[in-house]
Amino acid sequence: MPRLALYTFGVLKSPLTDPGRLTREFYDSGEAVYRQMSQHPGYLAHAEAADGDRGMLFGADWGAWGEFAVPTWYGKGRTVETTALAATLSLWTDLRPAFEAVHTGPHREALNRRHDWFERAEHPSHVLWWVPDEVTPAWQDGVSRLEHLHDHGSAPHAFTFRHSFAQDGTPVRSNGIGRTSDSAR
Repeated sequence: MPRLALYTFGVLKSPLTDPGRLTREFYDSGEAVYRQMSQHPGYLAHAEAADGDRGMLFGADWGAWGEFAVPTWYGKGRTVETTALAATLSLWTDLRPAFEAVHTGPHREALNRRHDWFERAEHPSHVLWWVPDEVTPAWQDGVSRLEHLHDHGSAPHAFTFRHSFAQDGTPVRSNGIGRTSDSAR
């Protein structure tokens, strides 16, 4: 049975290694979010670097998730000292559990604070797509689908929670998830 891949990307106002209060709050919030997400019904897995160093994204060993990649519009640093981004890649059983995990609890609280930590962007911050059961999506898959979403709007290939598609490619509209429309953002 296909699974749902979710890639998120945002450009931070400060590098990950910034010792300031807002960066510490972002990390503290992130730890609570990952604890909650990993226990949420429907959660399957998320990409984790083997070494887990704070700020080490580029060049880290991501195993089956592939080499770390970012969208073409990311223009900040790529070293441990200068990287200023947050990205996630996760797998879910279906749209509803992923939507609920993102829009409730600690992640909802973090979303409410996103403008404290992230630069405002004209690009989408997340993309979803269906993957076969035996496939682990790679970082580059998330990047290419996010860029496709930005350039072409929601489609079965790359979509948002607001403009979702079922595994068979039909638009989804169900209690706050999805809207049948051609608009992407």
